[in-house]
Amino acid sequence: MIKLKGFTSNIVHHDRQQGYNDSPIHTPIYNSVPYGYKSTQDLMDVFQGKASGQSYARQSTPTTDSLQEMITQTEQGIGSLVFATGMGALSAIFLSLLKQGDHLIASRFLFGNSYSLMTTLENFGIEVTLVDATDVNNVIAAKQDNTLMVFVETMANPGTQIVDLAKIGDWCEQQELVYLVDNTMTSPYLFQPIRVKASLVMNSLSKYFCGHGTVLGGAVTETGLYDWANYPNIFEAYRKGDNRKWALTQIKKKALRDMGGTLSSDGAYQIAVGAETMALRMDRSCANALALAQLLDAHDKVEAVYYPGLSSHPQHDKATNWFRHYGSILSFDLKAGYDCSALLDAIDIIINATHLGDNRTLALPMAGTIFYEMGPDNRKKAGISEQMIRCSIGIEDTEDLLEGFKLGLDQL
Repeated sequence: MIKLKGFTSNIVHHDRQQGYNDSPIHTPIYNSVPYGYKSTQDLMDVFQGKASGQSYARQSTPTTDSLQEMITQTEQGIGSLVFATGMGALSAIFLSLLKQGDHLIASRFLFGNSYSLMTTLENFGIEVTLVDATDVNNVIAAKQDNTLMVFVETMANPGTQIVDLAKIGDWCEQQELVYLVDNTMTSPYLFQPIRVKASLVMNSLSKYFCGHGTVLGGAVTETGLYDWANYPNIFEAYRKGDNRKWALTQIKKKALRDMGGTLSSDGAYQIAVGAETMALRMDRSCANALALAQLLDAHDKVEAVYYPGLSSHPQHDKATNWFRHYGSILSFDLKAGYDCSALLDAIDIIINATHLGDNRTLALPMAGTIFYEMGPDNRKKAGISEQMIRCSIGIEDTEDLLEGFKLGLDQL
């Protein structure tokens, strides 16, 4: 078969190139938990890493292996692992590569559950410093002698701040720090963090990667740019073979195997099928988001709109240079005196729900839902107002979406 160049072409033809018996177009769903071998030595070789193969479904199945290869391909990395959820993947990275006394620098504009995870890490004795990572100088100033890792998201949820991705990557390379980038908000279609020298890439597969809002999943991808030979926390047993993959081996053994955040074969199958339309969905939803952002930006009942596609966005130029589109999440503040819930209840085309990347437009008020536990002071530090509404824009016909918002705003 000819070498395919296109993003979607590679995804839709990925499964049938795996060489399965009977030539299925989709990777079969392998639901077996144990895997048997005719020779005991063959089984021991798999356990000892001397041969490839399946040992137990908690670590992998042929179905999850196929999805991992697809993710690696889309992120242009050298290997991936999948987990039951995005938060499971993120927790696996931190809990297998950091230990008590280590220091982590993270963006202060983190997704709500990721922000909560930072406090959990602190309870385990891992120091965390949250900084405004839209300026690399704030990251540099936070470095300590025990700093091992920097963690950022490509685009913040819900404020859409875009951190200084390229300059942070250059600095991490110079300092030999692990650079972890959460690519969930952009997806591999809009952006590949390997371009800014990321060491590890995390994706919540539940969102834009698979779409449809029908399955949970997460992934960690190793880019191959980081030399783990000098990283202090790699167990001696895993210091063999290609040192660019040592961290991925440790995450698999110490997090996936030992902690058990396993993605099922059924889930992996659904994610792989959903990924086939990633580019088509993102093209449409991003176009819808830009059109809606422009409408809201001109409306007299809206105080502010947070969307990188607007020229007024502080990081508009960076988004233009780095991303294929500007994303399909947008947030906006209603002016004081207008009720967020009343607006959302008045717009029939949107669904009051928490999720991102669904084919349907979803929306909810931030202060009373996802960021409620953070409290008003910390919300303010994170750039989240008490009047903020977050929207995950779907693939509806643009005119229907805009008309729905127009009518809802008119009723306030």
